[in-house]
Amino acid sequence: MNSATWYGLVGAALAGIGLYGLIVQHHVLRKILSFNLLGAGVFLLAGAVARRGAAAGLPGDPVLQGLVITGIIVAFAATVLAVTLLLRLGQATGSASLSPRALDGATSSDGETKTSLDANEASPRAPPAATDPRDGATH
Repeated sequence: MNSATWYGLVGAALAGIGLYGLIVQHHVLRKILSFNLLGAGVFLLAGAVARRGAAAGLPGDPVLQGLVITGIIVAFAATVLAVTLLLRLGQATGSASLSPRALDGATSSDGETKTSLDANEASPRAPPAATDPRDGATH
């Protein structure tokens, strides 16, 4: 077996493991990592296809190379977005899981859903209101 075949087999294995993890795992961070593993397998498989074509005497396909580079950049951006949303989920619910038990922790004792962006409570990052010492009014 030549190196292009090995690249193809490893790419297929990475894609399979990533797809399995994406389906089976319940923890969101593991799903994100599985999605990245799936993407890495697809990119490696595309590179193996391009390499086999070059080994057969065909010229290298710049379109495929451009698609792989673009895919890597988009995968990085999607990972950053997903981790940011995961952090926001952790802040809102106290858990980074999508299980119904973890999401039940996001409700208060009276049954209302708690959100950190509730209009009735001040933002934890908002500075306190300034009080004018001359008239005692809040500005």
